[in-house]
Amino acid sequence: MHFIKDGRSSLKKHLCILGATILILFTCCSPPESSEFMRDVEVELSCEDFRAQPNYSGSVQLRIGGTLTVILCSNASTGFSWSKLAQISDRAVLMQIDHRWLPLTSDRAGAAGKEVWTFKTTNEGTSTIYLEYSQPWEGGDKAHWTFHLTVVVKYSH
Repeated sequence: MHFIKDGRSSLKKHLCILGATILILFTCCSPPESSEFMRDVEVELSCEDFRAQPNYSGSVQLRIGGTLTVILCSNASTGFSWSKLAQISDRAVLMQIDHRWLPLTSDRAGAAGKEVWTFKTTNEGTSTIYLEYSQPWEGGDKAHWTFHLTVVVKYSH
């Protein structure tokens, strides 16, 4: 005895199975939405990086309450230094909490060290950080290197 199956119900069954399989794959294999927003981020650029690209521009994504650390090559023996205070476009989103200079642990005279800025994210939104590597005296080379970073901050549970 053979039973004739209704073609539509068989098709519906297969589509339901296919849909469930796709849903399971996307749920199991996709990272959670908030995974791209990190709690703490460090951005470091060497002197070689700036020689190759004197005007750096980039972006990062952080969670509210996160810490951003920016570490840039600096060589005081050349008369150049970075801006001590970063230009921040939206201080309601991001605030600078520290700036310090770290000497290189090298015995070479004139070796480069690093300058370090620490920022804290305070609210959801987008802000930019701008720093210039210049000779601070009148007539000195201005904006020899520049650092521009867009910071996107989101709330994350």
